[in-house]
Amino acid sequence: MDRATLTDVSESARLRGNGAQDRSSLASGADKKSISAAAQLVSQGAHRFYALVLPSSLLAETCTVEPRVENPTEGFQRLLDHRRAKSIARYIDAGFGTVPGAVVLSAQSRAHMHYDREAGTLTFRRDPRAFLIIDGQHRVFGFKLAKHAVDVPVVIYNKLKRSEECRLFMDINTKQRPVPTELLLDIRRLSEVETKADALLHDVFDLFNTRDDSALKGLLSPAERRKGMISRVTFNAALRSIKGAFVDAQAEEVYAVMNAYLRACRHGLGLHNADEQIAHPALFKSLALLFTNVAERVADRHGGKYTVANFEDVLIPFFKRLKKSDLPRAGMSHVALHEHYSKALSAGFLIKQWLFN
Repeated sequence: MDRATLTDVSESARLRGNGAQDRSSLASGADKKSISAAAQLVSQGAHRFYALVLPSSLLAETCTVEPRVENPTEGFQRLLDHRRAKSIARYIDAGFGTVPGAVVLSAQSRAHMHYDREAGTLTFRRDPRAFLIIDGQHRVFGFKLAKHAVDVPVVIYNKLKRSEECRLFMDINTKQRPVPTELLLDIRRLSEVETKADALLHDVFDLFNTRDDSALKGLLSPAERRKGMISRVTFNAALRSIKGAFVDAQAEEVYAVMNAYLRACRHGLGLHNADEQIAHPALFKSLALLFTNVAERVADRHGGKYTVANFEDVLIPFFKRLKKSDLPRAGMSHVALHEHYSKALSAGFLIKQWLFN
């Protein structure tokens, strides 16, 4: 099912006063247990569903889930992640207050749901198990935890068999693709929510991606994950591991030092005809972790002049000692690779060279 169909039902908006909707769109029946709400009947191929807007407080009162763990015979939902639900609640209460994705429900028999075509209203009973949540359990429970109520776009299917509910759950969770983390990082600046640390990493990445003298020119992918290239996610993770080395530094300063280091690394890898393997995520992260040890040696030998030649003075002997088998292999983590490289770097470090050079 197309996510756009589900999310474009209505805008989410903060409720007035105690969170009750306008009487014209939501009303309680005489028995106080039935609810009537304005709704639209939508047909998609062989399926029909109702699109409407309900207050989050009412969803909390009338929706339930069937986790597979708790009901191994007929359950199909994942277990609730309480941290995720609390995160949604904090987001709502922080004043952002917009989660426009439609919650998808399946009306159960105890809902006694009825649609009046002429009036365009959907009536159902206020029952704690009136609706089974197909998609959106974390939003529903997050809304329940929030201090502020919101209007929520809702899609309700009726008279589905359990097999149909299960297939719908599978379709929604397999046919829609999440936005890549790489793209979210790339557009984070546009959203104006970058932290100082985020902004520094963003700027350093952009320098590596655009400068002609960049050691990584042609090997970076800003907005998507591509084989043989370094994404923003990998780049940021690598530099965050050594963030202590760049306290209060500007992007240009970080670029100058790291570019000299990475150019020296590529020259060293070139001894094994593997200079472009620097884009391998495990190798790139392991070399980033190695930076601090190498930089300390450069500082001791050359008075803190971080040039390509000075980095090579430390790195070329190290790379000469490596074997082809020391380059990353399938399944090898960057941590394990870094531990191996650290030992190899220390093994070739001579005290007399440090003292008298």
